[in-house]
Amino acid sequence: MHKVWAVIRREFVERVRTKWFWVSAILGPVLFAGIIVYQIVQSMGGAVRDVAVVDNTSDKLGKQVVEALEASGSFRATLVPVGPGVINSLVIDSLSNLVESKRLNGFLIIRDDLVQTGRAEYQASNLGMQTIETLQRTLGKLVVKVRLEQKGVNPGVVDWAQIRVALDQKKISHGKAVSDSATQSFFTAYLMAILLFMAILLYGVNVMSSVLEEKTTRIIEVLVSSIRPFQLMLGKILGAGAVSFFQFVIWGVSARVLLSLRGPIARALGADPAQIQTMSLPHIPGATLAVFIAFFLGGFLLYSAMFAAVGAMSSNEQEARQAQQPVTYLLMISYLSILGLTNDPSSTFARTLSLVPFTTPIATPVRWTAGSMPMWELVTSLVILAVAIIGVTWIAARIYRVGILMTGKRPTMKELVRWVRTA
Repeated sequence: MHKVWAVIRREFVERVRTKWFWVSAILGPVLFAGIIVYQIVQSMGGAVRDVAVVDNTSDKLGKQVVEALEASGSFRATLVPVGPGVINSLVIDSLSNLVESKRLNGFLIIRDDLVQTGRAEYQASNLGMQTIETLQRTLGKLVVKVRLEQKGVNPGVVDWAQIRVALDQKKISHGKAVSDSATQSFFTAYLMAILLFMAILLYGVNVMSSVLEEKTTRIIEVLVSSIRPFQLMLGKILGAGAVSFFQFVIWGVSARVLLSLRGPIARALGADPAQIQTMSLPHIPGATLAVFIAFFLGGFLLYSAMFAAVGAMSSNEQEARQAQQPVTYLLMISYLSILGLTNDPSSTFARTLSLVPFTTPIATPVRWTAGSMPMWELVTSLVILAVAIIGVTWIAARIYRVGILMTGKRPTMKELVRWVRTA
């Protein structure tokens, strides 16, 4: 066992000492700091957009649109009355020039059919999703009000009747109702899926590259004279896993520190610290964290064993990139399925993915986070993953044992089967 620890220590130290590791470790806090600064700038009113409202209606609806946009707090609106009929191209050209010169964010064109069809036109240099959604929501409320007034409903009653419903969301988990929201559940699940995908892909590929480097430089011939191939493979996988955990710890501690400093950062930018106190990391219960760690370890062991086998059977970097594609595709399938998992965590599709060993490492934590997953399904998923790890590791170890000493062309599938049988 001390030989395995020696390999783990060497892999950990060698990787932590590289510039690539520290660059990636620093990029995480830098990105998180950028998110905090962006939120502070938004709280200072940086998201307010300057727009012009081109009123092409016969009933002067543009004035009401300007008032509604101003009341939303997201726009500074200017009325451009052009009257009914064909809009003069000089007006559009003039507004377009203002947009291109950054003196105007965009302009909204409303016509007589707005109330009947609910259609308007917005032209801008940057069509941000938040801007479009706010415009649609504001115009929608105004159109509803105008349509009701046209049917004789009292305007005061219309204003009173419009109310925004706040849905108090609670998730039933293990017989208890806990406060939660669909947005928070999706964000937490998506964050976990990204972390799993990045760790498994990046550090799994590192295991493959390490095996390939030692094989091509013939160092492996010296190593296997003093350590068994399986011990060497296990040490490389666990060493790379320890590096990924260390990097996640750096990111987590940095995020906590930056959140504790959000008040001073806000004051330095001239913002009110009280407006950004709601910024916080999503709350992750202990059970969810345990599930995440268990399946992270399982997924890492599963895929790293396959990547190690790919490195052992390849003779150069080009062959390794081609051979790793099936492994990468399996991982991408489980990652890209997150949208379907979070929309309906109890669907047949979601259940199937959580029981297939190659998609389980990402599918099961996402299901557990986004919805109430029965305990028996969680245990079944974990057992299937454990059996798959044993089986894949056994196959990978036998390929690794023969492949690390083989050079030349990449073996065929028939040759791989013979390696597994005879190793």
